[in-house]
Amino acid sequence: MSSDDLTDAGPFGDADRAAVYRAIRTRRDVRSQFTARPVAEDLLRRLLQAAHHAPSVGFMQPWDFIVIRSPDVRARIKAAFDRANAEAREMFPKERRRLYSDLKLEGIAQAPVNLCVTCDRSRGGKVVLGRTQNMDMDLYSTVCAVQNLWLAARAEGVGVGWVSIFHDSDLRRILRLPDHVVPVAYLCLGHVDQLWAQPELQRRGWARRLPLDDLIHEDGWEPGPGRAD
Repeated sequence: MSSDDLTDAGPFGDADRAAVYRAIRTRRDVRSQFTARPVAEDLLRRLLQAAHHAPSVGFMQPWDFIVIRSPDVRARIKAAFDRANAEAREMFPKERRRLYSDLKLEGIAQAPVNLCVTCDRSRGGKVVLGRTQNMDMDLYSTVCAVQNLWLAARAEGVGVGWVSIFHDSDLRRILRLPDHVVPVAYLCLGHVDQLWAQPELQRRGWARRLPLDDLIHEDGWEPGPGRAD
């Protein structure tokens, strides 16, 4: 192995390391803060390149990226969301439905760019290194691509919102997905000037961040120090 095959694995400098942790800590799911400023093509390309450099089991790289700008396609996507969202509201207890209705859970029409990240479940063939026992590793790998894009977007001042309230069949029909391709994430992207200091669902009282110490286990599934048996 030559030195050309290797790269330095040392820690980042203080400023670079702090920037990585800042992107992780201040990333938000954006629904309503998008500005009208368009996302430049070279910037979008950088974000997609970041996603494409995500880890993937067996180096299968199962993701594809459908960039959606058409007002007609977006209108159909929005209608599919509205139908699913009305169904979802009724699944919650009555005392939570009012708050649910007050939450803005998508920015499909407002965001300059919509993006569907998909997983091609046939990529790499029938037998893929590392996927031989767990066939869902391609889906997990695709989610890593979403996270890469999200953190890169935070560093670029671009907000990202993940819209998950859809029927799979609606997305498949509207985006004309073949049977072997799964829609993993429907994302809204656009420049933002401000972000909430806390996740919006925490700020609105829907949920709270769990204490990390309650989620750490050692050598098996024993309760964390703050959790009952």
